[in-house]
Amino acid sequence: MRPVLRLLPLSLCVAFCLQARAADDPPQTWRLCPIGDVVPPFADAIRAPEGLNIDPTGDTPTDIEGDLLSGTDANPVFQGNVTMRRGNQFMGADQLIFDKEAGNYAAEGSVRFQARGLRLRAARAEGDQNTDTHTMQDLQYQLLSRRGNGKADSLNLTGELGSLRGATFSSCPPEQRHWEVSARRIDIDTESGMAVARGASLKVGKVPVLYMPWFMFPTDERRRTGLLYPSISNSGRNGFDWRQPVYLNLAPNYDATLSPRWMSKRGALLGGQFRYLLEDGEGTLDGVWMPNDQLRDRSRGLGHFEGVHNLTPDWQARASLNWISDPRYYEDFSSSIDGLSQATSYSALGVYGRGRDWTAGVVADHWQLADYTLTDAVLPYDRLPRAYLSWERRVGGLLHAGVDAEAVRFHHPLYAAGSRVDLRPWIGAPLEGDAWFLRPTLAWRYTGYSLDRALGQALGGESPTRAQSIFSVDTGLFFDRETQVKGKRYLQTIEPRLFYLNVPYEDQADMPVFDTQPLTFSWGQLFRENRYSGADRQADANQITLAVSSRMIRQADGFERFSASLGQIRYLKESRVRLPNEPVTEKGRSAWVADVNYAPTDRWTIGASYQRDPKFGRTDLASLRARYLLPDQGVFNLAYRYRRALLEQVDVSFLYPLNPSWSLVGRSYYSLRDRKALESLAGVQWDSCCIAMRLVARRYVHNRAGDLSNALMFEIELKGLGSAGQDARSALRRAILGYNRDDLYLVPPQTATGQPSPPDNANANP
Repeated sequence: MRPVLRLLPLSLCVAFCLQARAADDPPQTWRLCPIGDVVPPFADAIRAPEGLNIDPTGDTPTDIEGDLLSGTDANPVFQGNVTMRRGNQFMGADQLIFDKEAGNYAAEGSVRFQARGLRLRAARAEGDQNTDTHTMQDLQYQLLSRRGNGKADSLNLTGELGSLRGATFSSCPPEQRHWEVSARRIDIDTESGMAVARGASLKVGKVPVLYMPWFMFPTDERRRTGLLYPSISNSGRNGFDWRQPVYLNLAPNYDATLSPRWMSKRGALLGGQFRYLLEDGEGTLDGVWMPNDQLRDRSRGLGHFEGVHNLTPDWQARASLNWISDPRYYEDFSSSIDGLSQATSYSALGVYGRGRDWTAGVVADHWQLADYTLTDAVLPYDRLPRAYLSWERRVGGLLHAGVDAEAVRFHHPLYAAGSRVDLRPWIGAPLEGDAWFLRPTLAWRYTGYSLDRALGQALGGESPTRAQSIFSVDTGLFFDRETQVKGKRYLQTIEPRLFYLNVPYEDQADMPVFDTQPLTFSWGQLFRENRYSGADRQADANQITLAVSSRMIRQADGFERFSASLGQIRYLKESRVRLPNEPVTEKGRSAWVADVNYAPTDRWTIGASYQRDPKFGRTDLASLRARYLLPDQGVFNLAYRYRRALLEQVDVSFLYPLNPSWSLVGRSYYSLRDRKALESLAGVQWDSCCIAMRLVARRYVHNRAGDLSNALMFEIELKGLGSAGQDARSALRRAILGYNRDDLYLVPPQTATGQPSPPDNANANP
C-alpha cells in the first residue's frame, strides 16, 4: 500500500524549536560527554533506497510493511515490526491502522520516528491524511546533526503549522541535566520559519535563572530582522557595559547590524555594520560613533571598509580603508595590550593582477596617527599612487629572465616629497639535482627620482639617479642518512649552504629616504641581496654567507624531533652605503645567527634563538621558548625574549587540569627591562559535558603611560545554547598558547588523540 503521509514538518519543528542561537565560534567541545544515545538507533531504520534519500514531497510514495496484515481492504491493520518509509523518513510501531476512505491512521506501541537530523520515540501517533493533521503523544527526541535532546507531552501538526506542549531541550544527557530549557507551549510555522514560545524558562541545575512569558524566534537558517544576543560586562574603565545588536535583513544579498552600546562611566555609542554580496565581489562596512565620550570629553568614531571585486579573470580590485577620530581611539577602545602596540592606522585601495608569468598592480595607501604620544612627523610617506610589475619566464633551456619594476608618487603632511622609478631586470640559471642546487643570478638596478623643489634643493638636485649591478650565487648540498634512536627510525640531514653577493658601491647621499628602513637581522637576511626594505638604498656588498642546518625527522610520521641552524656573513669589504645616522658595516663578520628546536618527547617542545656580535662580544638577540602538553588538555608555556637596547621579557602561561572537570589557568607577562608586569591573569574553570564556567582575574596595562587596570571576568557557557557574562574564553585563548588543542598543531595527531603510534617500520612515504 502507498498512502501519503506528510510528516515533513515534524523533523523541522522539533529539530529547530529550541535551537535559536548563533553559530558557535570556536566549536564546542564535548569530550566529557558520555558515549551513547539518548534515543538509541533503530535497527529497522535502514537507509532509504537509492534515489529516495531526500526530504519527501507530496508526490513521494510511502511504503508500509509488517509481519501480519489483517482487517479489510479499506481498513488494513499492520501488526508486528511495522515499518513505514517515505523518502528519508522512517516510522516504526507495533501496530498501525489505516482508514483508506477517511484518510486516518493510528500507530501504537513503541512508535519510532527518524528523519534527517532527528530521532524520536513516542507512545502513540495518529493523523488525518485528508486534513493533513498529525499528533504524537509522550515523545522523547534526540537531534542527530547537532547535540541536543528533550521531551514533549504532545506534538500537533496541521500542514505547515505545528505545536509542541510541555517541551524541554538540553545538550546534557538525561542523567546529568546541568541546564535545561522548557516551555509550556511552542507554536511553529515552518513555512515562515518562525515560532512563538509561551511560558519558557531556563534552569541551571534545579535553579530557574530566566523566565520569558512570550518570545518569538526563528526555526531555520533564513536571515530575518531581529535582536541578537546582548553582551553585558563590567570593568573599572567602562563601568557597566551593555551592548544590544539588532540585525536588519535588508535584501537577499545585503544586510546590516546596528549595535547600540551604553557604558555607565563613558556614555552611549552606536556601532553598525553593512555587508553586501555581488556576483563578482563582496564587502563589509563597519562604523562606530560616540557623540560624547566622558573619558575624553569629546566625540569619538571609527570607520572601516573591507571589500574585493573581480574585474576580469586576471584582475581584482581590493580595498582596506580605516579611519579613526583621534590618536587615542585604539588605546581607549581596546581591552588588551594589542591596542597599545598600534601606532598608526593604515588604508589601502588598489587594483591587482596576476597571470601565468606576471603580477602587477596599481595601489594607493594612506597612514593615520594612532599614538597620541607621537606627532605626524613619524608617519610613513603615503604612496599616491604606486604601480608595480613583476615578470619572470624561462628563456632557452637553462636560463630564467625577469624584471621587477615600480613607480611611486610619495606624499607627506609635513615634508616635501617626490616620485621614484625603480627597475631591476635580471637573468639567472637555476641548476639543481636530488642532493644539490646552484643558482647564479645577475641583475641590474636603476632608480631615478623627480623631487619637489624644496627637497631637491636640500639634497643638491631634483633628479638624482642610481645604477648598480647585482651578482649573487646561492648554492647548497643535502646529505641524509637513516639512523635509529631508542629503537625508532629517523632520517638525519646535514644541509650546508653558501651564498655570495657582490654589489659595487654607488654614492647615494643625494637620494631621499621615503620608505626605506634597515631590515631586522635574522636568518632570512643571511641570503638577501639588500639589507634594506624599499628602493631608496641599495647596499654595496662583497660578502659570503656560510650556513649549515641539520634535522632529525621521525620516519614513522614525519615528526621533526630536532633541528639546528647556524650561519654568519663574512664581509670581504666594508659596506659604505647607509642611511642617515646609521653606523658603517665594517669589514669582518656579522653576528652569528643560531636557531635550535628540540622535542625530547612528543609532549615537550623546546626552542632557542641566539645572535651574538663577535666584534663587540655582545648578545644582540636571545630567546628561549618551551611548551609542555599536560594530560587532559593541559598546557604549560615558558618564553624569554631579549633584544639589545629594546626589550627583555618573560612570559609564563599555563592551563593546569586538577581533574577532567576542574582546571587552573594563569599568565604572567613581565618586562624585566621596565620592571613592570604587562599582564597578569589567574583563574579557575569548570567544564562538564554541556556546561562550563570560568572565573578569571586580570590585571593589564591599558594605556601608554603604563597604568594598570583590573578586571574580574565571569562567564557561564551553556553548550549548544550560548553564554552569559564577559567573554573570558576569548581572553584565555589570546593569553595562553594552546588553550584549545584544536587551535594549534602541537604534536603528531596520533599522540595528541591518544591513539597508538604507528610501528617503527612503517613506511613514511605515500
